[in-house]
Amino acid sequence: MSSHEAILEFDYESPAHASIIAKSVSREIGEIDDERSQTTIARDGRVVEVRIDAADVIALRAALNTWFTLIDVAERTAAIAEDA
Repeated sequence: MSSHEAILEFDYESPAHASIIAKSVSREIGEIDDERSQTTIARDGRVVEVRIDAADVIALRAALNTWFTLIDVAERTAAIAEDA
């Protein structure tokens, strides 16, 4: 499918924190994907990788916006939980 691809890497202060973020956003895999874009999420230690394959630039941009928002929400939620 992929004629356009983006790989996002997010580096966190600990593997535990990266795991929380990865688990939080990975629930959306399959819910957001469609015939125009597919996403995979992987974690290696402190790094969470989001890989987006899209059929066209518009689908890639839409997926990027969605995943940046999901990661941001997961990060802010984790920060609130840590402060509680």
